[in-house]
Amino acid sequence: MPFFLKRVYDAPESSDGFRVLVDRLWPRGIRKDALVIHEWLRDVAPSHELRKWFHRDPSRFMEFADRYLEELRTDEPHRLAVLRLQACEQSYGRVTLVYAARDPVHNHARVLLEHLAESRR
Repeated sequence: MPFFLKRVYDAPESSDGFRVLVDRLWPRGIRKDALVIHEWLRDVAPSHELRKWFHRDPSRFMEFADRYLEELRTDEPHRLAVLRLQACEQSYGRVTLVYAARDPVHNHARVLLEHLAESRR
């Protein structure tokens, strides 16, 4: 199952497939009934403490990514299994990880996407 990224503020498209919100907090400025998602998996997002530590500081991104990957591996190892299982059970053909971060490069969703891609190899 291929995974892709998209910001919550970008218009949904039918080609997005199964849309999963991967943020711990609900995105600002979006009503719950207005966001087109199939699932909200808060547990795949970084911990509150790690998120606050990083706070959109690109100079901390590499360490943030390492810490986040460690959380994914140790704190709750079932988090990714739930995401993969739900993705495989869907007949959408692809899974779009939806996130609210402003920076399209330095964010947890990108780290998650790369980790999912690496673990499929």
